[in-house]
Amino acid sequence: MVREDILQTKLEKLEKIREFGMDPYPEKSEREMKNSEALEKFAELGDKKITLVGRVRSMRPMGGSAFANIEDESGKMQLFLNKGNMAEELFKLFTKNVELGDFVQVTGELFVTKTEEKSLKVVDWKMLSKNIRPIPTEHFGIKDEEELLRKRYLDLMTNPETRDLFRKKNIFWQTVRMFLAKDGFLEVQNPVFEHTPGGADAEPFVTHHNALDQDFYMRISLELALKRLLVGGYEKVFEIGRVFRNEGIDRHHLQEFDHMEFYAAYWDLQKGIEFSENMYKEIVKNVTGGMTTEYEGATIDWSQKFPIVDYFDAFKKETGIDLSGEVSVADLMKKADELGIKYEKTYGKGRMIDTVYKKTVRLKMIQPCFLVGHPIEVSPLAKKDPTNPAKVLRFQLVAGTAELCNAFAELNDPIDQKARFEDQMKLREAGDAEAQMIDEDFLEALEYGMPNAFGFGMSERFFAFLMNKSVRECVIFPGMKSKE
Repeated sequence: MVREDILQTKLEKLEKIREFGMDPYPEKSEREMKNSEALEKFAELGDKKITLVGRVRSMRPMGGSAFANIEDESGKMQLFLNKGNMAEELFKLFTKNVELGDFVQVTGELFVTKTEEKSLKVVDWKMLSKNIRPIPTEHFGIKDEEELLRKRYLDLMTNPETRDLFRKKNIFWQTVRMFLAKDGFLEVQNPVFEHTPGGADAEPFVTHHNALDQDFYMRISLELALKRLLVGGYEKVFEIGRVFRNEGIDRHHLQEFDHMEFYAAYWDLQKGIEFSENMYKEIVKNVTGGMTTEYEGATIDWSQKFPIVDYFDAFKKETGIDLSGEVSVADLMKKADELGIKYEKTYGKGRMIDTVYKKTVRLKMIQPCFLVGHPIEVSPLAKKDPTNPAKVLRFQLVAGTAELCNAFAELNDPIDQKARFEDQMKLREAGDAEAQMIDEDFLEALEYGMPNAFGFGMSERFFAFLMNKSVRECVIFPGMKSKE
């Protein structure tokens, strides 16, 4: 809580500005250029009067003169104020009532100080926004991570690296968008509310639509709507949008996050692998400026060709279990017990395979690789491998022990898809809240015919991975538990 006397002093200064006849919250400002532009054009601007704006970041009164720094998004500019250069009343108003955090407009001429710092000699100024609550300083501000996430505007205000983080995130998504658009993909926007959630194993949120007087699920994936568009005749589509999963929070998971999926008709898995690798390399280069990144103490090299790792081979190597043979849920639970891996008694075979995999195989995967050939039990929307019906034509990019995408040759056989959905519903009835539901409308769409296609999904988890941060840190306003 801010002390009452501090708030009162700020309100008094606000009133002093009003009494002077200056509007502390005017509609208009007359900025002529950004601070960085003024510094870049310093020599050519010469004696010309220019007008800049920014938030006051420092104040150093020195009797009849004062130094201050203002900052806009482009950078800082040092100000020099002196009674001899401006009306004395304006000088006094500034030095006595302007504080850190206020937004001001300043007019003056550029010059170089005795310490050779490019500065603005102020001849006039006006208030643009008077703050009435003390702001944290850059060096002695809020250190509590939870508080910074809850009040992200203060984090952005005081930490330049946080502002840079979200500029990089913009580069991340723009790179994805341009890479796909360059290859002829059509960007679309599909509904957030769905009658039946699908496309992922996750527990959905439920909301009520007053106008229709119906409950809807908030989408957990972009998949089924995009595949309906392939049925309709589009051949290359993608969406970048928000999805919602009612699951736990950890380094890789969040309930609300940005997700991207693309679908390409007539592509096979190999074409998808080649395209995806090129996209990943371009993202890494554009976002980081190089081809190596750090993640939890490991150096990740993105420059090499990503090797192919077979899921069944890796699983057998790490657990001794051959998924090509007869493997029961009991066998998997026994192995999990041996390895000290926790699981729920309600888990079916697919969930048990995935649980054991995540605590064995995935923990050994540090450098980028494509994990291919997943078990059919964990892939209800992927096409079967014609050479091995126990597998599907699917891959995930894995690096630093993290899954960074999900992609597969899309199942377009409506009879097979219905049977897979029915198997998933049995798991739901047995207590698996994340198992998928039967989407009758999607099945009907498949019955009209969907071409063979490749589908790919990637979330902002990959951006967080490149930044060596948790997903929550890379969401500009993450969902937070309210303070009591």
